[in-house]
Amino acid sequence: MTVKTLLILSLLTLVVACATSERGYLVPSQHPPEAELDLARRPVCTDCHDRRGKIAYEDFNHTPFFSSGHRSVAGRQGTVCNMCHQPSFCNDCHATSVELKPADRRPTETFRGAPHRGDYLTRHKIEGRIDPTSCFRCHGNPKNARTCTPCHS
Repeated sequence: MTVKTLLILSLLTLVVACATSERGYLVPSQHPPEAELDLARRPVCTDCHDRRGKIAYEDFNHTPFFSSGHRSVAGRQGTVCNMCHQPSFCNDCHATSVELKPADRRPTETFRGAPHRGDYLTRHKIEGRIDPTSCFRCHGNPKNARTCTPCHS
């Protein structure tokens, strides 16, 4: 299997998974009608389901940091994501030739888990010095990363 094939298969796996977003969210028919009253505050799985068991519903609670770690959760039990999200939901971020940046997806987020929010260009020098490995995880080594060299070559 080629690297390209593996990447495509990985992407398809993520497509069946979920991510937090305003679009594509549907309360499943098996949930009580009161869950549909306030979609601004999505129901937290563990309000009704056991935290641990056959399915670890605690892992699916959409906390502020859920989007940064949803890959492993969705990869393990993506069918749980499909209880609330359409399978095509993941395509919004993951099925393009250039993956959508968190800042473009949700530009008004202000929690630390959304590192590329609107004011990031003014802050990235400070945050990069505090924890450079947080940049390397996504952008690679700054000496050869195409995201760094246009401004820092």
